Amino acid sequence: MRHPRTSPLAPPEARAHCRSLQEALARLCDDGLAEAAAWGRELARILPAGGRLLAAGNGGSAAQAQHLTAEFVGRYDGDRRPYSAIALHADTSATTAIGNDYGFDEIFGRQVAAHARPGDVLVLLSTSGRSDNLLSAATAGRTAGARVCAMTGPVPNPLAAQADAVLSIRSASTATVQEAHLVAVHVVCEAFDHALVREASARRLAGAS
Repeated sequence: MRHPRTSPLAPPEARAHCRSLQEALARLCDDGLAEAAAWGRELARILPAGGRLLAAGNGGSAAQAQHLTAEFVGRYDGDRRPYSAIALHADTSATTAIGNDYGFDEIFGRQVAAHARPGDVLVLLSTSGRSDNLLSAATAGRTAGARVCAMTGPVPNPLAAQADAVLSIRSASTATVQEAHLVAVHVVCEAFDHALVREASARRLAGAS
């Protein structure tokens, strides 16, 4: 007779990790989903009109920034046209050259100064909100006339103070903040796609009337 296999008990630290994420997501649902959806709707207004999205972060937040831009150049859910979105850290030649010539604090700011135009959107992701290279990027974005959006950990923090829009995750755990940021990134993309569908439907109805 075959006996059912039993799974080992999860260690306390794994359970604590999951509880931390559950609590952060509950707060995101209460306080942050409307903000993330608003970002998506704003991008649905800007990108089809020829604007672009620039995004940056360090470490795990760099991966989230690149995840965000990939969803716009590729697709999030249904098929649609591509939109201009650039992950600033992904250009290794530019980042290493700028870091070598101007210092690590300027690797994003100089790229923002080169690429950003009035009306573009700059999304900066940081668990601490205190990275000097992202603060430099925010300053460059505001100078260029771009809308600066900050996705951070707990506020207040210097990056949030410079941003036009802030989505913060209230957690002391860096890992939890990054994981919740991924959920927020997907909410932004989902709201973007839904806004495009609504706009297309409105145009069809207007054409039929």
